Amino acid sequence: MSTVSEGQELWTASPERRARAELTRFLAWLAGERDVSLAGYRELQVWSVEDPAGFWRAVWDYFDVIHEGEIEQVLTDDPMPRTRWFTGTRLNYAENILRHETSGDPERPMMMHCAETRPDIAAISWAEVAGQVRKLATRMREMGIEPGDRVVAYMPNIPETFIAMLATTAIGGIWSSAAPEFGAQTVIDRFSQIEPKLVFAVTGYRYGGKDYDRSGELAGILAALPTAERLVLLDYLPGAGRPVFAGETLDWAELFTGPDVARADFAFTRVPSDHPLWVLFSSGTTGLPKPITHGHHGIVVEHLKKASFQLDMHKDSVYFCYSTTGWMVWNTLMAGPMLDGKVVLYDGHPAHPDARLMWRIMAETGVTTFGVSPTFMQMVRGAGIRPGEEFDLSALETILLTGSPATPEILAWTHEAVKRDLYATSQSGGTEVCSGILGGSSLLPAYAGEIQAPALGCDAVAFDEAGQPVVGEVGELVIRQPMPSMPLFLWGDVGFARYTDSYFDVYPGIWRHGDRVRFNERGGSYVLGRSDATLNRFGVRIGSAEIYRTMETFDEIADSLIVCIEEKDGGYYMPLFVQMANGSLSDALKAEIARRLRSERSPRHVPDEIVEVPEIPTTLTGKKMEVPVRRMLLGENPEKVASKDATRNPAALDWFATFAQSRLADA
Repeated sequence: MSTVSEGQELWTASPERRARAELTRFLAWLAGERDVSLAGYRELQVWSVEDPAGFWRAVWDYFDVIHEGEIEQVLTDDPMPRTRWFTGTRLNYAENILRHETSGDPERPMMMHCAETRPDIAAISWAEVAGQVRKLATRMREMGIEPGDRVVAYMPNIPETFIAMLATTAIGGIWSSAAPEFGAQTVIDRFSQIEPKLVFAVTGYRYGGKDYDRSGELAGILAALPTAERLVLLDYLPGAGRPVFAGETLDWAELFTGPDVARADFAFTRVPSDHPLWVLFSSGTTGLPKPITHGHHGIVVEHLKKASFQLDMHKDSVYFCYSTTGWMVWNTLMAGPMLDGKVVLYDGHPAHPDARLMWRIMAETGVTTFGVSPTFMQMVRGAGIRPGEEFDLSALETILLTGSPATPEILAWTHEAVKRDLYATSQSGGTEVCSGILGGSSLLPAYAGEIQAPALGCDAVAFDEAGQPVVGEVGELVIRQPMPSMPLFLWGDVGFARYTDSYFDVYPGIWRHGDRVRFNERGGSYVLGRSDATLNRFGVRIGSAEIYRTMETFDEIADSLIVCIEEKDGGYYMPLFVQMANGSLSDALKAEIARRLRSERSPRHVPDEIVEVPEIPTTLTGKKMEVPVRRMLLGENPEKVASKDATRNPAALDWFATFAQSRLADA
């Protein structure tokens, strides 16, 4: 691959693609229906934050959101986090998805799915999904599930989980899910905070060709949830055990016996704008996870906007985003069907038996929009796979790289090895808003390593320490005005105390997201790592992403992790930990790493020590655990800084705990 420079233009949409983009149609609609004439994305983004009420009302009307009642205020005058949206109206999230059952042939596919336990790709139609949702929701009402009751799932990314979620939200229940690979304590830390009444679960799963019986973990979870009255078990992994449970246990199949429930006989529970939809949780690497509670109204308008205008999806789109049910990305997958499109689901290892698997699924299902982490793309590149040459990706229009910063090299390689004419976009968001904060559009040029622009309706800028906006300098990512999908509250948070302390502790009245970011003059941005994992060497802040970009170019190195701590004597210690792909870490390689970091970055980017480790610790969603490692090096108790149940590779944390203890003993 040829050398690529940061900020180098990689792709511009053809006139034909610009003409058919949903955002182009929206701009024309604005001009005709609202007398708001805007030249393109950047002008629209400015208008969306200068007139948020006008913008979000336009989104509401453009997509004809199903609701009852009249809008009193698009957004109230209350400051964040107390702002409320579309007051005076009632709506239902599930209804705004399943409305499309009858917008075409009800037998057309809505979901296509496969798994390691279900290797053949199968399709489930709109009629089947909607019919099962109505039947399950009716049974849940008969069980006594009422609006506001919490329903949780220990389930994988399969159609049954979505059917359970849609049925729960259809009757005003509050949903939350955890992936079955989560350890018992991780799930207990989450679900015990919201006191669920009903639990959906599987007793095992298959990953990487290996079966995992989770009946023991499930029994422990259920024992710690005294409010749970019923358990619904899905027979997903053959041969797995059944947990002991004090309440009533039902089999999934039992709930779908008897006659169907006709559309005319089923009523969705429409709820006001302050009614919770679901509870998501922060990663839980430090302390109890935050129970982030979203509402129906905010998620509906945000996901319509995000899918259509930021990802260029439409009613014929086929959306495939690799995710587990414990990651907020899973909660965004219904954005495809919300537009009358299709969604592709996969449960299992993304590279088993090899890294061609995802591309095979895409070719067979005609995926148009693919979401995945940059780490996966690096894996494909490292394996020498060139997807565009091996698979029919003629339908593919957009690739969303999310979860961590995408390097210029990976974005350039995506165009070179996957598809030349492709909107490959790096975007950044968070569980807190269940969407994007920094995004873009196919109407804008794509530049190497650069996130194109702030998301529509998101007043995102970089602040310096004095709370002033900065361009061309690294600052704190902040949001200066409310967004509809910001949390209603954190569950159980009295008086918004924890909410305020989490996001408004540095700049009063301004949301501080916790990322370090640099904006350029054209509005593009580069996310440089978490604020609390920022590398601070003698007062100069360095983003870890800059170092990782260089490290990813070493074929000998599989992964790396960098932290920086302040010593008691006022000095700084910045070690770089490397996991070798092959061989051992030699003095020559150490010298070359230091030379490259010095020449490609700056002398301040050169670590104080380069240490070989067996494995880099990551969360269950694949994020490097920089903060727990940093806290261990500062002398904190390893058992307090991270939950092993929230760690993909717990043994890796044990190594770092021993290293930290040894270093502290020698100090």
